[in-house]
Amino acid sequence: MIVFSSNGNETKVTETFDPESENSIEMQRGGWQAILDSFKKYTESI
Repeated sequence: MIVFSSNGNETKVTETFDPESENSIEMQRGGWQAILDSFKKYTESI
């Protein structure tokens, strides 16, 4: 789940997930972090 919260001129992004059993938690966390990093890069470029 991802929640976007207004914080003045900024937006706070809170991400939580329920790990699945196929991949390690570290791998899953890394994947989500990569997605969020890409989203950050995208939003800063528009």
